[in-house]
Amino acid sequence: MRFSGLRRKRVLIPAVAALTTLAVGATVWTATADEVGGDERADVAAAATDAAGGGEAVEVERSDDPGEAYEVEVRLEDGREVDVTLDDDLAVVAEERDDEDDDRDDRDDGARDGRDADDRVLADAERADAEDAALTAVGGGTLLDLEASDDPGVAYEAEVRDRQGVEWDIELDADYTVVDKRQDR
Repeated sequence: MRFSGLRRKRVLIPAVAALTTLAVGATVWTATADEVGGDERADVAAAATDAAGGGEAVEVERSDDPGEAYEVEVRLEDGREVDVTLDDDLAVVAEERDDEDDDRDDRDDGARDGRDADDRVLADAERADAEDAALTAVGGGTLLDLEASDDPGVAYEAEVRDRQGVEWDIELDADYTVVDKRQDR
């Protein structure tokens, strides 16, 4: 009896090890299956950057959509992005650019130099007023994050930890009035 238990362990342990190795390998393969590398990546990136009018291909992936072979994200020198979709022959199937109209809309909402409103750096006084309003909304605590917002009707987004350790997401309008307050989950 004693030997049969040992024999089962000798069979079971290598079997478990083999299954674990296969599972890890399958996970890694699945995670990287869409990535394109080597010479193929260089050819696809060149076709996409040509279509975008320059820039750098920052992400090159295979597409699983019908009629599409590759999806490429190209970052232009001015920071805008162009998503280029190519077929098997590296011909452009679709191209989606950051819309210049969106940049004008963002500037209308208070952004400067074509940046999104949420990329705007807050002035010290503005930051202090928004921080006070956010902390007051939860009865005091610690400000974790504060930034400008590009959501309609919301000028500032804050993350606050109250005195009990509960984290809150607070949205404020341009007058520092609370628009929305909810527990961060």
